[in-house]
Order: sequence, then C-alpha cells, then structure tokens
Amino acid sequence: MGMARIPEEFVLQRAIEEDDCNSHRSPSSKVTAAVAEGVFVPPLNFAMVNDGVFRSGFPETTNFRFLETLKLRSIVYLCPEPYPEVNKEFLESNSIRLFQFGIEGRKEPFVNIPGDRIREALEVVLDAKNHPLLIHCKRGKHRTGCVVGCLRKLQKWCLSSVFDEYQRFAAAKARVCDLRFMELFDTSSMKLLST
Repeated sequence: MGMARIPEEFVLQRAIEEDDCNSHRSPSSKVTAAVAEGVFVPPLNFAMVNDGVFRSGFPETTNFRFLETLKLRSIVYLCPEPYPEVNKEFLESNSIRLFQFGIEGRKEPFVNIPGDRIREALEVVLDAKNHPLLIHCKRGKHRTGCVVGCLRKLQKWCLSSVFDEYQRFAAAKARVCDLRFMELFDTSSMKLLST
C-alpha cells in the first residue's frame, strides 16, 4: 500500500479558517472561486497525524477534491448526528468506509467522556487495513483531539507534548475535562499496531 501524500496546495487554509470557524454555513465567494479554479481546499483544522492518518473538522463539499488526493479508505466520524447525504455520496463514489462513534460534544466540566467509544475509535485508527484514514468531528478540536491525544499516549508521547498538540487545535476553547480524560486514559489494555 502506497503512502498517502498531502498536496502542496494549502494556500487557502487561512481563508477557510477566517471564513467560518463556528458554523456550517456556505463558504465565502473567495473560497468558492478558488474551488472553481481547481485549487485544493483542506477541511478546517486539517493535519497529518501519522503516515496514513489525518485529522480535521467536518469536511464540506469544497473539501472533497482535496480529500480525493488522500485516497482515503476510511473515515472515523466522532459525532452522533447522521452523516449528511452529500457526504455519504462522496464516500460511496470513492469507496471510503465510514466508522461512526456518536460521541456527544461536551461542554460541561463534570460529564464523562465515553472511554469505551474512544477505545473503539482507536482500534479502527490502529488497524492499518483502514489506512489512509481521516478522523473528524465538527471542528476537529475536542473529540478529535481526545482520540489523537490517546493515540499519542499509546505512542509513548510525554503528557506535556500530548497537551501541547491538543492546545494547538483547541486554542482558546481547550477543555480541562478533555485534558483530564487524556491524562487518565489507560493504555495498558491496548496494543500499538502498525500506525
């Protein structure tokens, strides 16, 4: 299996982030014009996690051309909401398998993050047969950050580096409950396969 390559056309990432970080409304004319010109537009908060493993916010139709270049086999969707029909059609036309784990967004400090769902998601991420793979939630910050943070613990990253990576994506919206969850996440029952 060949390694997925990230295209060099990241020139619009800043325009997309500035366009709308808080809702799923239509992209600006600047982004729409760029797509019409054939520019690749990555999803909000897109980044490579490992070879064949990527993370992002929710992919919009303007991101489909970019995602095609990754030659994805799987998407790990962490939200409980149904996957939109247009996104399902994109997955079907590109033979991409959807794994949905339905983790509710948590803003309350004393609500538990479902560790069993995080473990199930990690099992999919750790299975190289599912690569190349994209992990995403709505903004690519909290739920995605927790899954990636727990993966980093499996990879023996020090906790300060796990927290730094989480903070880079969550920024001012970092949640203490997410940091606590990652700190206490028990990796002893999981094996790091080939990621």
